[in-house]
Amino acid sequence: MSARRHDPVFPGFSEMAERRKGVVAALVERRVELGLSQTEVAARMSTSQSAVARLESGSADLRLSTLERYAAALGQRLDVRLSKETDR
Repeated sequence: MSARRHDPVFPGFSEMAERRKGVVAALVERRVELGLSQTEVAARMSTSQSAVARLESGSADLRLSTLERYAAALGQRLDVRLSKETDR
């Protein structure tokens, strides 16, 4: 477990992780709705099925460009929004 997770300087770590999980869950849900396999998405992304599996399982460190490629493979666009953090 990373020391940053408990670092008071970085208190939002778990919230950020939950948001990332939510994005991945939405992408997987859409893939399933479209009836696409991980292999089909991987081919559209020019990557391997195992890379898609790692992304979907949360075991890969997610890059914005990878999420955008995944969304594009589903015929979707990933929108990113910047919001001011609330006081803790």
